[in-house]
Amino acid sequence: MSFAFWNRLRWTLWPLAAGMLAAVLLDAALATPDMVWMVFAGIVAIALIATAFSLRAKPALDGAARAPGDSDLSVLPSMARDVFERLPDPLMLLDESGRVLFANRAIRGVIGIDAQRKHVSALVRTPALLDAIRRTAASGEPTSIELTFPVPVRRIYQAYVARAGSVTILLLHDLTAMKRAEQLRADFVANASHELRTPLAALSGFIDTLKGHAKDDMAAREQFLGIMTVEAERMRRLIDDLLSLTRIEQNEHVPPSGRASLEIVLREAVAALTPLASAEGIALQISAAPNLPDAVGERDELIQIFQNLIHNAIKYGRQGGHVWIALEAGAGPAGRGAEAMLVTTVRDDGEGIPPDAVPRLTERFYRVDVKRSREKGGTGLGLAIVKHIVNRHQGRLSIESRPGEGSTFTVSLPVAPTPGADAVTEMS
Repeated sequence: MSFAFWNRLRWTLWPLAAGMLAAVLLDAALATPDMVWMVFAGIVAIALIATAFSLRAKPALDGAARAPGDSDLSVLPSMARDVFERLPDPLMLLDESGRVLFANRAIRGVIGIDAQRKHVSALVRTPALLDAIRRTAASGEPTSIELTFPVPVRRIYQAYVARAGSVTILLLHDLTAMKRAEQLRADFVANASHELRTPLAALSGFIDTLKGHAKDDMAAREQFLGIMTVEAERMRRLIDDLLSLTRIEQNEHVPPSGRASLEIVLREAVAALTPLASAEGIALQISAAPNLPDAVGERDELIQIFQNLIHNAIKYGRQGGHVWIALEAGAGPAGRGAEAMLVTTVRDDGEGIPPDAVPRLTERFYRVDVKRSREKGGTGLGLAIVKHIVNRHQGRLSIESRPGEGSTFTVSLPVAPTPGADAVTEMS
């Protein structure tokens, strides 16, 4: 029989085989209780069905019609490509040599570069994932592993690798929010139980005293009720800060989409804290360079950053002293090139911070002076909140302090792109 006959037979049988395999995968997808495996099997089935239809309609090809190294994926119809491109989960298709045949929009956001026709080892630096891809490509056995991408923000994925014919399929499912929620629940229970124990013990003791020998002592009742009010207010602040920190940490891996004028944000923060500063005899002074662009960010979270920093400067500043707030343009941190940034500094003239305490300031519940912090109404969560908001905004927080010379907190945030700049870039 001629080569053309066998070639036509191949193009006739392959769609039938692809359709049968797709049916098996769809049946397995519907039977499995694992939602992620269901989605994965469904994606592979869709790819096989789409390829089958395309091949069924394609005229028989002879050996000279195909370029060396071409893959069957070259006939993947545009509808299948559109479906894959719009999947929320990162997806990559590889040929037998490990080169990228297709990478959807979601996975381009993970690897950060154009992946077309590059070898997977040039795009992914995780040895465990590369090993899983090699094993599946060689054996045909599907593989599932958990992996972590530490930068720019730590993200955790479940990677699923399978082979369909000569094509290796890599699907990533983002577990970051789920893992973060699990850790936050554990941290919340541990930290809340520790921090709430003291005020609860105080309230319980005063209640027992008022019910006992002091129930008819009016002077003692007034004194104890005042202390109980302070302790109850402390618990309310602690719970509010814990809930705020939990919400921020859960969304830390999601970059903000808004924009805001940092000068307006700073002036609002200063206006809100001026009464507190006046009560402490501290002068707030703000300066901003003219004609500054907006920053990338969510306005309410940016206000929270600077209210926390200015509030701390007031609490730990010198009695009758000053707090200086300055805003100017600047360059990005080391390793971020010439990226335009907006730099805000909050400086006080207080007693400063010991050098060994500076690296720990953003730890949750860490306090340099526990007694003074509690007297000032601090919860030990303010700078942790600041750190996580700055991380979400892809900025940078730095702290400089010397005992007796005050402290300076510096926040660098990316400049928002000029409106219309993306459209101009795409057209060019």
